Amino acid sequence: MKYIMMNKKTVFFLFLWGLIYIFVGLYSQQLPQVQGYVNDFADIISYNYENEMNQLANEVERKTGVQIAVVTVNEMGGTNEYEYAARLFKQWGIGHQGRDNGLLILVAVEERRVRIETGYGIEPIITDGKAGEILDNYVVPFLKQGDYGQGCFQGLLAVANVIAKETGVEITGTSAKQRQVRTTRSRGAGSCFPIIVIVLLIILTRGRIIPWLFLLSLGGGSRGGGFGGGSFGGGFGGFGGGMSGGGGASRGF
Repeated sequence: MKYIMMNKKTVFFLFLWGLIYIFVGLYSQQLPQVQGYVNDFADIISYNYENEMNQLANEVERKTGVQIAVVTVNEMGGTNEYEYAARLFKQWGIGHQGRDNGLLILVAVEERRVRIETGYGIEPIITDGKAGEILDNYVVPFLKQGDYGQGCFQGLLAVANVIAKETGVEITGTSAKQRQVRTTRSRGAGSCFPIIVIVLLIILTRGRIIPWLFLLSLGGGSRGGGFGGGSFGGGFGGFGGGMSGGGGASRGF
């Protein structure tokens, strides 16, 4: 009987440590460091598109103050686009401090998900509905065809045009025409696995692990390069410290 009880305790602690390991892996994974307005970590955007997008994003910031970052990744390390975009937005500090006027366009190739994430200050201009329209009409159709460079560019251009119209400025840095392709809306539910892990940990430890989870989350959020000091061709001088408002829209492709 005593042997059986010891085995049960061993299994319990192995299971508990396994959950903690998964949690740490999900929440303290190294996020990529900022390279500029366009951060093509998946290497899916051609040089011509990337150059033109950097110029366009730079012009938008100079004329409106809005900071836009375009990010492509091969995969999101087991998380979903909502959480990944929010963490990236916060760590990079996209947008000017105190104005929270940043916007992130994220493309995850393996998961085939794309998201527009907005800061508090830009939400009145790029509403959740408007972000969804931009993805449906200008981004997803090209991503489905494997034309990632065109999709990212058209998404950035659509966002820039909306911001320019609302702020009363003219964007002149690109001669490319806006291409709109209408498709049916497609949404997918994000993974809820991290939430399940947290709940199980709290139940199994009767709440005693909560302080440790809190410390782990703080440690994970402090990793990476941060913003405000770098420089990048075309006038990029680093993002200023904005915060995501949790607004935006996601689509599958």
